[in-house]
Amino acid sequence: MSKRGDRLQNTGARGSRRAASRRSAAPHAGSGNGGDAPPPSRLWVWLKRLFFWGAALAVLCLIFLAFAVGFAARSLPSFDTLQATQPGQTIVVRARDGRELVEIGPSFGEWLRYGDIPDTMTNAMIAVEDKRFRSHFGVDPVRLTGAVIEGVTGSRARLGGTSTITQQLARNLFLNNNRSLDRKAREAVLAMALEWRFSKEQILELYLNKVYFGGGAYGIDGASRKFFSHPATDLSVAEAAIIAGLVKAPSQYSPTADVQAAVDRAQVVLGLMQEQGYITSDQARVDVSAVQLKEQAGQNSVRYFTDWVLPQLDIILPETYEPIEVWTTLDIGMQRAATAAIEANTPGGAQGALVSLDRDGAILALVGGTDYVASNFNRATTALRQPGSAWKLFVYLAALEAGYTPEDTVNDTPVTIDGWSPRNSNGRNVGETDLRTAFAYSINTVAAQLGNEVGFGTVASMARRFGITSKIDTNPSMVLGASEMRVIEMTQAFAGIAAKGVIVQPYGITKVTGASGDVLYEREQETNSPVLPDYVVAGITDLLQAAVQTGTGRAAQIGRPVAGKTGTTSSNKDGWFIGFSSGITTGVWMGRDDAKAVSGLQGGRAPAQAFAAYMRYAVKERPIEEFDVTLNLPEWQLEPDEEAMFGAPDDYYYIDEQGNLVEPGRRDAEPEPFGQERERGPNAPPAASQDFLEQAIGSALPPQPQPQPRPQREPRRPALPPQAPVRQGE
Repeated sequence: MSKRGDRLQNTGARGSRRAASRRSAAPHAGSGNGGDAPPPSRLWVWLKRLFFWGAALAVLCLIFLAFAVGFAARSLPSFDTLQATQPGQTIVVRARDGRELVEIGPSFGEWLRYGDIPDTMTNAMIAVEDKRFRSHFGVDPVRLTGAVIEGVTGSRARLGGTSTITQQLARNLFLNNNRSLDRKAREAVLAMALEWRFSKEQILELYLNKVYFGGGAYGIDGASRKFFSHPATDLSVAEAAIIAGLVKAPSQYSPTADVQAAVDRAQVVLGLMQEQGYITSDQARVDVSAVQLKEQAGQNSVRYFTDWVLPQLDIILPETYEPIEVWTTLDIGMQRAATAAIEANTPGGAQGALVSLDRDGAILALVGGTDYVASNFNRATTALRQPGSAWKLFVYLAALEAGYTPEDTVNDTPVTIDGWSPRNSNGRNVGETDLRTAFAYSINTVAAQLGNEVGFGTVASMARRFGITSKIDTNPSMVLGASEMRVIEMTQAFAGIAAKGVIVQPYGITKVTGASGDVLYEREQETNSPVLPDYVVAGITDLLQAAVQTGTGRAAQIGRPVAGKTGTTSSNKDGWFIGFSSGITTGVWMGRDDAKAVSGLQGGRAPAQAFAAYMRYAVKERPIEEFDVTLNLPEWQLEPDEEAMFGAPDDYYYIDEQGNLVEPGRRDAEPEPFGQERERGPNAPPAASQDFLEQAIGSALPPQPQPQPRPQREPRRPALPPQAPVRQGE
């Protein structure tokens, strides 16, 4: 047979075998499912692909994370460098004579090596902050998973935070406290880098010596000395529990802020320590409330001043983190005298505040309350209170500028203005009196009439001239101090009077120096022009001096010239005295924070007495200065000269500049054109003689009326009619 035939024969044989194979397999397959197997589903294919790519992506992420952690680990400072780095900025505040007032910023105890840290302290911190610290790699997967579940479900079942001790250390050393995803990612990378670079013992040593415990204390030794007056090497179980409990919220659980909160938190720490096997049940039952806390020496009132002045550094300084020294205007002796005056004279249950300014606005003393530890609310610079009759300063300033003088007569009568009827404190009205007496005895009805005459908006504008920035109502009652003011701005206004009408801007910082001694800021001397004429300043000084010499402010006398004004609000809720002497202006306020009445509180009593007690010390080294109360009035306000005794100018004929004869009553008339007849006045002589007229009419003329004498000038007084009764007060 040929080769071609052999190939055909072989091909046919192979085809027969394949057919036989299919026939023999068909019954077997049919016995199972009755046909061919279905192809894999699309879902299964996509799941396999997702798993494959997810695994690949995870591997890439792990590789990237490893590179990031490795790079971060290589970039970390050495252990010695981290140990030497101190967080926070130290600020030393100095008085005007250079003495240190206070140091603000972090305080550190001794650095404790890991072997010197008591096991009780280490165990307490691990128990409450990171119970798996010794087993994780910087990030706790269990806590991280719990955080993810919490974020999805909204649950709040977890008691701890997501950050491990290592993460907290990374944040404290290198990051801020922003709650952003980016910051958390960097925190995790740095935490793993720290674990890569340092041992667990080194991480704990850094953490326990650098973590913040509140009150400016960093590190366990600083906290132990601050709260218990002994080093951290002597910490008991209860004390260690208190310190460990502070990390979560230093201000909330601080023993100096809330003892009970600190005790309750320490009990939680002790329970966790027992649960994790660090202490026995007997140790966990220790009485934390019996721990002897360090007695806090009362922080003197200097802190009221520093609380007000230090935030100004953000405005006057460029951003800097180096230690700085702030040189201030505060006088230590005057501050002590001011504190003693407020503590000694403030009525029980009330608060007191004092601000004292030098003639250029430098703050010599500032007291914001009777006890800074009990309440750091600054009543001298922050509290808004009604000034009462101390506000009359601006009413009388407006009246003096409008033309009144201290000798002018005013009429103390009942008045009603737009339905408002003030009354005097004694319920009486004295009738005619002079301006000086009305101010000295703080007569409300006269102030109301003056304010109404000059305009309430004019009074408000006068206050603005002297630096008052608080809201001022222009209702009639504003003349008696219904608008709320701060002590510092009212004192500023009175200081402007002491400075001869020049506005005074209070300030507390003279210069700031850096650690190297470089001057970072130095205050420049301001030059301002007076906002009032000299005669107005002299007039108001006369009135203010009379208020102290003979009026409601007599308790403020100190044996040398003093000018000032009392203020008392309704129901004795607020008492004020503000005055000046020898270039120092001091304002005193007393009252309750809840604005309830204080029995017997009047501006002329406790506040004036506190003013006198302080000022006797404040001015003792200064020369006595007499006040200039001489009124050099402008021409428009002067009385007529001696020729006025012969009659008023309008009673005379006179020749004007053009040579024209001007008749009585025609002084201001313009000359008529030539040839035009002038219009005759009522007293002008007749155009024809009496005989001529009698002959013309054939009878006698009626008698002419006699001229009436001119009325005498009345003394100046408010142009208001007497009306309904009203109330008087200081």
